Amino acid sequence: MLGAIDRRIPVPLKQLAAEAPLNRLFAQAINDGEFDDFEGRRIRLEMSGGQPGITIGFWAGRLRVIDGAGEVTIRGSLAAFKTLAERRQDPDQLFFQRRLIIEGDTELGLALKNLLDSLEWHIHILNLKR
Repeated sequence: MLGAIDRRIPVPLKQLAAEAPLNRLFAQAINDGEFDDFEGRRIRLEMSGGQPGITIGFWAGRLRVIDGAGEVTIRGSLAAFKTLAERRQDPDQLFFQRRLIIEGDTELGLALKNLLDSLEWHIHILNLKR
């Protein structure tokens, strides 16, 4: 059901909900050129089981939500993404335990993982039911 809802949400609404917070969260890294190697690249984040996902790209100095597939897809449960975002566990462990899975251009996915792991950022997500 969530997959069907996700496909019906227009990209401009996803952009409105996600772009500004992402660009604020990573503003210093973007200004420092940390995302420059991702210029024109597309990364898809998906929940396991065909649940909602989002494709993110980096163009003209901004993270952007775009329509379509990514060059790489990182897939996992809501709990795995929450753990990653809150930095409560080493990202490598999440991948080695297969709680997060990379498909497609794994080099691009690993470059993003390494960048996020090297940056100072903190998110606290409310306890969401799975």
